[in-house]
This record gives sequence, structure tokens and C-alpha cells, in this order.
Amino acid sequence: MTRTRPGNGILFSSIASIPTWRSYHSLRRQSRFFRIPYGSSKRSSVFTGSKPFSPVMEWQDCTVKMELDVPISVAYNCYSDREAIPRWMPFISSVKILEDKPDISQWSLKYEAFGRDIEFSWLARNMQPTPNQKIHWRSLEGLPNRGAVRFYPKGPSSCIVELTVSYEVPQILVPVASVSFLTVFGCYASHQAGAPQIT
Repeated sequence: MTRTRPGNGILFSSIASIPTWRSYHSLRRQSRFFRIPYGSSKRSSVFTGSKPFSPVMEWQDCTVKMELDVPISVAYNCYSDREAIPRWMPFISSVKILEDKPDISQWSLKYEAFGRDIEFSWLARNMQPTPNQKIHWRSLEGLPNRGAVRFYPKGPSSCIVELTVSYEVPQILVPVASVSFLTVFGCYASHQAGAPQIT
């Protein structure tokens, strides 16, 4: 498990009556923020109104694999463009690469659960990649996670992409990781390559 410095934690944003995560960007409502500290087995309760909300945290391991009708170089370049990831990964709201440290990026994730928008943020370091073969990373602080994307040639105009991610999240966010990520990524990569989209 990735350890974080004392005082770091997950950022929660409670926003009333927001229909979808996409509409969050166009609204300017007053938000309440809470932090759940890491580094101890005892979690703090988060109070929303009169009832406490104590999310149960657990590590999730997710591996998905998909064949894409794009050259391996196109798939690799698309996944390497971290700041473009929110275009095809619906729960990631933003990725910003640090100007002075290009291997480190700030990530934000938004997800609606029980009528509230929940927000997570974390810093991640990209490890040394293997061009057209492997991209991997680990979080430095915030939401603990680590993962790798591997690319396997299938032919001159197709490849297999395998995504493996491990992360610690509340149980309500377990459905966030699924094969649908790679499906949307495949459509995005196909568009970038000018190829027919995956159906």
C-alpha cells in the first residue's frame, strides 16, 4: 500500500442536487469539503447534516484487456497523453502535469453516489515507460493507487491493451473500474487514428 504523509487524505465535496458529474463544471454552488485522514486504522466519520457518513475503505484490484483496431503506436501515444485522459475516462475530471516535474501529475475524480458528488484528488508519478509496451504509475499522496497499461501487437493495424489498477476506495466506488474504460478509450484511439470506431 502506498503511504501518505500525516494529514493527507481523500477530499469529499458534498453538493446538493447535481444531476450528473458533467454539470458540475457549469455550476457555482457553495460546497462543503471533508478530509478522511490516512495512516491509522481508525477512520474519521464525515458528517453531512445530522447523520455521520463513515465510508468503508478497501483495496480493489482490477485487470481488463481488450483488442483495439488501431496500431500499437497510436494506442500508446493516446494513453501517454495524460492531460487528454478526461476526454475518454468519464470519472476523471482533470489531469494536470506539474510544470517543474513532468513525471508527476495532479488528478481529480468526481463520482455521484447517494445524491451527492464525491471528489477525490491525488498526485501520481509516472515511472519510466517502455515505448509502445508499458506505462505504469503510483500515487504519491491522496487516493492510494498504482497501476500499469501494457500494449501487445496484434497486427500492423491492431493491438491488445491490458489495464491493471489497484486502489483503495470506498465500497460505493467499486463500480468505477470496469471494462467500459477501455471500450471508450478504444473509440477515442480509433478517432485519433482516423479508423472506424469500435462497436
